[in-house]
Amino acid sequence: MEVIFILTIVVGLPVTLAIGYAAYERTLKFKEKQLQAITHETAEKAAQYAAQTERLEARVRVLERIVTDKGIDVADEIEKLRDAPLN
Repeated sequence: MEVIFILTIVVGLPVTLAIGYAAYERTLKFKEKQLQAITHETAEKAAQYAAQTERLEARVRVLERIVTDKGIDVADEIEKLRDAPLN
């Protein structure tokens, strides 16, 4: 009976540990791939936000130039547009 117990410990424990370690490695590889996918997605979103910000900044520069070039005439033109009937 003691021989079976010792064999179980000598053979069973290393096999169990090996299986557990293999499962742990697979989990780590999966997590790594998951993080890479998230990183890639985040980088894409950051690039989209940067492009959007650049477009908005360009529009603001145009508006600033219009306001500073035409001055008060812009306010009058806006008021005329507000008062104009809708088509």
